[in-house]
Amino acid sequence: SVFSGASQAAPRWAITSVMRARVASGGKTTPVPLSAFLLALAAAFVHATWNLLLARARDPEAAAAVALVVSVIAFAPVAGAVWEAERDVWPYAAGSGALELAYFALLAAAYRRAGLSVVYPLARGLAPVFVLVVGIAVLGAGSSAGQAAGVCLVGAGVLLVRGLGRYPDSRGVSFGVAIAACIAAYTLVDDRGIEHANAISYLELTLLLPAVVYAAGVAAWKGLPALGAELGPAAVVAGLAMFVAYALVLGALDLAAAAPVAAVRETSVVIATVGAALVLRERVGPGRLAGAILVAGGVALLAV
Repeated sequence: SVFSGASQAAPRWAITSVMRARVASGGKTTPVPLSAFLLALAAAFVHATWNLLLARARDPEAAAAVALVVSVIAFAPVAGAVWEAERDVWPYAAGSGALELAYFALLAAAYRRAGLSVVYPLARGLAPVFVLVVGIAVLGAGSSAGQAAGVCLVGAGVLLVRGLGRYPDSRGVSFGVAIAACIAAYTLVDDRGIEHANAISYLELTLLLPAVVYAAGVAAWKGLPALGAELGPAAVVAGLAMFVAYALVLGALDLAAAAPVAAVRETSVVIATVGAALVLRERVGPGRLAGAILVAGGVALLAV
């Protein structure tokens, strides 16, 4: 099923699953059903959308806190209905939750201080590169010529997104790299933790800690009125979209292999960059857009 069968091969990033799947399949590929392609593409749109909503908020920190709480509360009944978690999941859920707390704190801070068109492509593009490097250097995983080409494309894309002029967006780059490190870290934790729970139960567990702690922290820092001011349609939709994007990926993984699903999912990098120009009115020149496309293409190569 979407909630159990796919979960054992589907952390929020599929790179580690792709490594194992490639070995198991002997490198063979199968056609991707149109339904799986559309689900993965929808996940990309939904993920880019909730990031655009947070970046557009007057108070990104408060909006992120509200969205997290909405996500956990709204999908608690779903998680309860399909609940399946072993006792051994708790250390992984706690570790992943702590890393996601850092991720959301950095993401909201980044969207207050830097452009989404810089932060998002770097965060989503560099994370799988970090996972791949750790997999090769620490876990002894193999690599391919395609993955090497993917790393080169991501690197070139990062340079273009950063900017090659006299005044590159160094603040956005710093946030992007830090967020990517958080994503890579919780991905590696999730790759083991998901063995002890189904996907929906695991996601609910890992979001619980950041939702409670981050919302409490923002309330203590800015006061409850700040949270109330962001308790509107945009933050609610963002919270629902966090969970929906993950469910769509699971649906795609139930119909197709992890590699093509992960590749299509990364079109969110381009979608978010275009959205930053159209919705947030950020200055996204041809170089930055080309960089986002290169990043998405590089990540796709890492996944196949």
